[in-house]
Amino acid sequence: MENLESKDILHLYNQNYRYFNKEMNQRLRKYDLYASQWAILFCLDQAEPTTQTSIWKYLNIEAPTVTRTLSRLEKNGWVERIPGEDKREKMIYLTEEAKALLPTVKRTMKEFDDDMLHSLNQEERKLLYQLLSKLTPEE
Repeated sequence: MENLESKDILHLYNQNYRYFNKEMNQRLRKYDLYASQWAILFCLDQAEPTTQTSIWKYLNIEAPTVTRTLSRLEKNGWVERIPGEDKREKMIYLTEEAKALLPTVKRTMKEFDDDMLHSLNQEERKLLYQLLSKLTPEE
């Protein structure tokens, strides 16, 4: 691997991202969810309630994309949007149905995580985490 160029590293990263995303979508299909929806549900599971603004900032995606994804999640009974103290901002909550189903989805995603990282030992996982963290833009 002499003279490894940055384009080679980022190409491999992108190819792996696409593979992971495709595999994640296949596993989430039984819940009628996609990876982008799971990302939002994961955020809500970590810190509920939250605002749309907090979600798009945390996920580093465009606000209209979050709005569309939340609309679909709301239509499918996963979330509800309730006006906050500032009427311009809505608070996002998991529905009771979502809270009941979320542990099952989380088990599926834990299996996904384990399957995707099965070839890495604990030390390699730590190193990968550290390296990916270095690539994350600072706020």
